Amino acid sequence: MAVSREHRGDYYRLPDCAEDSPPEEEEEEELLVHVTEGLKDSWHHIKNLDNFFAKIYHFHQKNGFACMMLSDVFELVQFLFVVTFTTFLFCCVEYDVLFANRPVNHTQPGGGLAPDRGKVTLPDAILPTPQCVQRIQASGWIIFLLVMAATFWLYRLGKVLCSLLGYWEIRAFYTKALKIPSDQLCSCSWWEVQARLISLQREQPMCVHKRELTELDVHHRILRFRNYLVAMVNKSLLPVRFRLPLLGEVVFLTQGLKYNLELLFFWGPGSLFQGKWNLQPQYKRSGARLQLARRLGRTMLLLGVANLLLCPFILVWQVLYAFFSYTEVLKREPGSLGARRWSLYGRLYLRHFNELDHELQARLSRGYKPASKYMNSFTSPLLTVLAKNVGFFAGSILAVLIALTVYDEDVLTVQHILTTLTLLGLIVTVARSFIPDEHMVWCPEQLLQCVLAHIHYIPDHWQGSAHKSETREEMAQLFQYKAVFILEELLSPIVTPFLLIFALRAKALDIIDFFRNFSVEVVGVGDICSFAQLDIRNHGNPQWLSQGRTEASVYQQAENGKTELSLVHFAITNPRWQPPPESSLFIGHLKEKVQQDAAHASPAQRLLAEAPFSTSLLSDEGLSTMPDALLASVLGHPILAAGTLVPQAERHLLAHPGSTAGAAASILASLSCSQLPRRNYPVGENSVYRSDTTLLGDSVAPPESRQLPLTRSAVLSEFASAEMSLHAIYMHELHQQQQQPQPPAPSPAPSQCSAQAQAAASARPSCVRSQDLLLGGWEEEEAPSPAQQRERETC
Repeated sequence: MAVSREHRGDYYRLPDCAEDSPPEEEEEEELLVHVTEGLKDSWHHIKNLDNFFAKIYHFHQKNGFACMMLSDVFELVQFLFVVTFTTFLFCCVEYDVLFANRPVNHTQPGGGLAPDRGKVTLPDAILPTPQCVQRIQASGWIIFLLVMAATFWLYRLGKVLCSLLGYWEIRAFYTKALKIPSDQLCSCSWWEVQARLISLQREQPMCVHKRELTELDVHHRILRFRNYLVAMVNKSLLPVRFRLPLLGEVVFLTQGLKYNLELLFFWGPGSLFQGKWNLQPQYKRSGARLQLARRLGRTMLLLGVANLLLCPFILVWQVLYAFFSYTEVLKREPGSLGARRWSLYGRLYLRHFNELDHELQARLSRGYKPASKYMNSFTSPLLTVLAKNVGFFAGSILAVLIALTVYDEDVLTVQHILTTLTLLGLIVTVARSFIPDEHMVWCPEQLLQCVLAHIHYIPDHWQGSAHKSETREEMAQLFQYKAVFILEELLSPIVTPFLLIFALRAKALDIIDFFRNFSVEVVGVGDICSFAQLDIRNHGNPQWLSQGRTEASVYQQAENGKTELSLVHFAITNPRWQPPPESSLFIGHLKEKVQQDAAHASPAQRLLAEAPFSTSLLSDEGLSTMPDALLASVLGHPILAAGTLVPQAERHLLAHPGSTAGAAASILASLSCSQLPRRNYPVGENSVYRSDTTLLGDSVAPPESRQLPLTRSAVLSEFASAEMSLHAIYMHELHQQQQQPQPPAPSPAPSQCSAQAQAAASARPSCVRSQDLLLGGWEEEEAPSPAQQRERETC
């Protein structure tokens, strides 16, 4: 397929292609589904399955009806409290009296009024109710804001009431249809809920277009719009990167901007979708692309103007909410704003296609500590010296003031003494954050490898550049300070309108082309992002083990191996899913490659692969310690394989097919022959690497089987996470080897010494016992005899 040369930046346009959609006769035939008598209920032939499956998922993740109801009710109460308390602070408090700038007139026993120079109480600073109401009525702006707040609160109240009815219906669905009582919901994993949901479709058809649902169909329903956003971030289509003076390249994506993008593309009044699951027909044809781009640009302009008009009100709410949420935390833990969190852009950049929220959250939570260690390993000597001295001076003054307050508490009555104590404590905390740990070891490459094991995606130019400040700055875009997150959210009402009006409008035509070229209709599901189909043939990247199995052009390929890694992740977390033929061939090729590299692994790599299994058998915790040990053996292996103890001439023997890739392949190969929990599965079930077992099999037991304990399900989930981490490390290593071809090893001319060495090597036994190996994988030399010493000197 020819690709147009006209492009903007890195994004190419693809000519329109014919959509493969079933004829209307086939659709009508699919509608005739037999419904078993006795199972007819309000859950068969559901019209909006997207909303229904999303409610089922959120009901499980939010722990049932009571938790969801209380969350919605307290959200209403919280909004009411913020509005009421803010109005009270503005109109009902006499601040001159509170700050003791004006004496208080108290009534004396004789009936007269006299100024009281004593302590001021809170009732003295609070105005009477009639005077407070009079102040509110005298301000037109306050009345206008209160009316808007009341209107929004009533709208939210109506939505909450409707949601409560929906929650109650989902509760009945769990109890009656899925046979999961409310008291057992917290001990039931999502994979079991999904398996019961798929089994229920065979008995009571919820979807009228398909007789059977697959795991991929359920994920498509829940993540239809999220997959589009992940693909748009992967293809660098959304204008979220900017180069600013003094700041360099920054990424700006906030909750407010994301909400506007979803409103614009998916479910707003002028969105591209109709009925929440079908792309409007005119967007599927290339003939009117310019007209549709102009229409989308006008919609973006109107939405930006609306955001600009609402900017003052949204900004006030953001400031008030941030003040009430973080002021107490800042006073109690001043260093909390220096902590880091995964940014919203990072969550979309690092997310697999068809990855549910709890899977993403668990994966990023595992990568939090390695990412924090990596970011904290970068220190500035100049800032360290300044921080030590600033901390010393501020700490000295703080110590004296604390000692004085301990000696005499009347010191606290001195004006601004509490403010001084608070500021000095904040300065000391901030200064200590710039002082590195004296026991820290500088190993950025290994730390970044640990981060990769959990987040699964890093740019190619990060490999070998983990020590550079540019890599750290790019990592900070994914793993930002909490203070930066709060600042971006506060600036969002101001910046978002201009992004919609100027930056996003320039991408209108590319966005129209994207939705047309990367939307595919699936029977029983509707229009979805074609990347979410995990189709290697149409979206694979030849540089990610898809050579010869993909027909995708540069425009159609997903970046950073997103299709391949997403396919492996989905197959691991859903072992009963049957991938399409091209994807099955890719999984088979990956299996063969892992077995091949494991067979050629060095003895040290095989020894490290067997260590976690023996350690877990000797441990009191058993299999629960194995997932961490599997990753630790691989992540610690490069130091052993490429260390300075190995002679330079022998390193190439240990580095083939790559130290980290060989270790990961050895671990993955050892999984298939280990005594892990297993069960018999029907013939034809998918497995990413193992041919006889799946780690997550027991956690997705069929509905008729007994429910697994949550602890065992969690252990199996940890095994699946460890396996995916190993695959991510292995595939990234092979990708780097493919981009950087290894030079052929030099072949020295044969000499007398080399001939004698070869003869000695041939005389050695071909199999070396593991207890005769050092950690480096080479034998310990014995002291040479005098004859051997003279022979070496002669050579």
